[in-house]
Amino acid sequence: MTGNQKIELQDFLKHQHICQSMTLQEIDTLLDFLAYEEFDRDEVIAEIGQVGENLYLVVSGEVKLEHQDSQGNEVESGRLYDGELAGEMSFFDKQPRSVRMTSGPGTTKVLRLSREMYKRLRVEHPYIAVNLLEHALISLDHLFRRISSEYSQVTEYIVGAGTAKS
Repeated sequence: MTGNQKIELQDFLKHQHICQSMTLQEIDTLLDFLAYEEFDRDEVIAEIGQVGENLYLVVSGEVKLEHQDSQGNEVESGRLYDGELAGEMSFFDKQPRSVRMTSGPGTTKVLRLSREMYKRLRVEHPYIAVNLLEHALISLDHLFRRISSEYSQVTEYIVGAGTAKS
């Protein structure tokens, strides 16, 4: 990453939840462990079935999450935006990905943390690694709550539709 990109990314990170309790020096250290990547429209970032060797933080643009339904059709499961983590489930549990991550319309910019760099980060800078883990937990919690809410709404609709009087 260029000097200007690093300055822009430092500014981006200092406003993100993941870095709220970090000093500017710690943010700079975190950036040393991350790779900056850009994806054009509809490029595959990570494929279904791969074990997640990378964790992504969306800097700008959108990351589409897609899965295959029972008929083999591609179905969009959701979208992630600036400041959101992508790929944390497979990264931490080392199970194959259940969704394909592709870039949205326009250019999608991400910061990528490889498993190798994460292992180094845990040993060399445990405080930063803990902040990353906390952010991953919050991200998974938001996902779970969103899915639970959507499931609850669908269930309420189905049950409500079945008891409606004519």
